[in-house]
Amino acid sequence: MRAALATGVNIPLSLVEREIPEPGPGEVLVKITACGVCFTDLSLVRGHFPFARFPVVPGHEITGAVAALGSGVPGLSVGDPVGAQFLYDSCGHCDYCVSGDQILCPAKRITGIVKDGGYAEYGLFKGGYVTPLPAGLDPVAAAPLMCAGLTAFNGLRRAGATPSSRVAIIGAGGVGALAIRFAVAMGARVAVIGRSAGGEANAKELGAELYVASRDTDPAAALKAWDGGANVILNSAPSNEAAAATLTGLAPDGTLVLCGYDNTPLTLMAQPMVLNRLRVMASPSGSPHDLRDTLAFSAQHDILPRVTPIALDDVPAALDAMGSGSGGGRRVITFA
Repeated sequence: MRAALATGVNIPLSLVEREIPEPGPGEVLVKITACGVCFTDLSLVRGHFPFARFPVVPGHEITGAVAALGSGVPGLSVGDPVGAQFLYDSCGHCDYCVSGDQILCPAKRITGIVKDGGYAEYGLFKGGYVTPLPAGLDPVAAAPLMCAGLTAFNGLRRAGATPSSRVAIIGAGGVGALAIRFAVAMGARVAVIGRSAGGEANAKELGAELYVASRDTDPAAALKAWDGGANVILNSAPSNEAAAATLTGLAPDGTLVLCGYDNTPLTLMAQPMVLNRLRVMASPSGSPHDLRDTLAFSAQHDILPRVTPIALDDVPAALDAMGSGSGGGRRVITFA
């Protein structure tokens, strides 16, 4: 099988031939249909994950079909359409795992960072962390739902978004665009904060009622003027500074949730937080049940990201373009 391999920090991916692996007990061999190209994959190559294990096949936005099953994998059959996610597996016995919060397990392992992921024609995954796809869901367009969609959906609901909420989304990229659509489908009123006025038409098309260009307008002041502020602000941009700039745009008892971030300190003003009982939280991807909920909600509301299919050979160039800020939309690797 063909695969793209990350061999170290700041080393371009290598295209290699490998043997098709065989599933052991508890494992599922997936013939991969599609794998999204996520900013996390670029972060891996840039060395932002000190726990990464090279060499590794990147990619964690995976759809495909079950090709073979190891022993002890209930509920799946050969040919079933499935997805695999950021969370590769967890210990299975800590308090977080037994309560269904496997994403918080201290011993969790991450797909495409410490275990081989989806930049390959076949992948081995753990049975309990492979999710059936809802009937009729396009596996190519659905690939980014396994991470970007899961992150956006889970971040919104963990932050307490409801049909009566005013929700502000910082950034309208891969995670942000889906967060806008999810929030609208939840019944919330939605504002979008972008850097320039050029993003307004796209934000309004996705369902936002308010757009704020942060280069021209103080985003916190604009949100505060929006019926008293946002109840939830979700940062999808890879910028702590962008998130911090919106803090005082929260309504009292509001929540700022970090789904996007960078490697700089997050600096926040304490007094408005104390006086208005504001909360700041972070939300990492999600657990298997969260992905099932994300896919069910997406199928019910016909929410799929806009994607551009690419070949495996195009991945190094796609990552380079993403790194230069000229990625041009969500890329998804497709396999025949």
